[in-house]
Amino acid sequence: MDYSLIIFDCDGVLVDSEVLSCRCLIETLRGYGIETDLDEVFRKFLGRSTTAIIQHYRAAGYAIPDDFPQVLRARIRQAFAAELQPIEDIEHVLRRLAGAHCVASSSDLDRVEFSLALTGLADQFSERIFTAQMVAKGKPAPDLFLYAAARMGAEPTRTLVIEDSVSGVQAAKAAGMTAWGFVGGSHYAARDGRALLIEAGADRVFERMADFRRYQAPG
Repeated sequence: MDYSLIIFDCDGVLVDSEVLSCRCLIETLRGYGIETDLDEVFRKFLGRSTTAIIQHYRAAGYAIPDDFPQVLRARIRQAFAAELQPIEDIEHVLRRLAGAHCVASSSDLDRVEFSLALTGLADQFSERIFTAQMVAKGKPAPDLFLYAAARMGAEPTRTLVIEDSVSGVQAAKAAGMTAWGFVGGSHYAARDGRALLIEAGADRVFERMADFRRYQAPG
């Protein structure tokens, strides 16, 4: 079976941003008296939206102000402008894709567009960018992937999703799509991402974008 659509997550799949953004989150939370570390942030929030983070801490009794998203966004933009890099070989993969492809990310639209522009990938997606802001429920709910497929005119059963997070893989499988886990981002350098994503339901896991084409036809 050929895929009629390939959906790419952005953070950790197109751009190597997860460590940068998680560090920014830790610093922002510290400003509100909340202490956490990279391991906890990865475990709880990788692939989740800012709204989900706010809901988590407010439910735990922390006073998270309404301007939290703006404060976090400003810190992330500064870090990205200084250090963000594309995932190795991703531009080559995108330029060789013959079929339809798009982005579906838990990050807000402004951040995704900023990330793609910084890394020279913006022209590979044009307006084919979908974010958690566009649906009622973010990942791990299937809403975002189903919305993206519908907008792209693709059947879920013929859609392939490339994800780096447990919540993203779970969302793709809940949408009835094929999910491949990618563990080539720097956030998996000291973690067994392969086991995490397989346990979440990934149909395949790979660690180099250079290997993408040899996996492109389902086995």
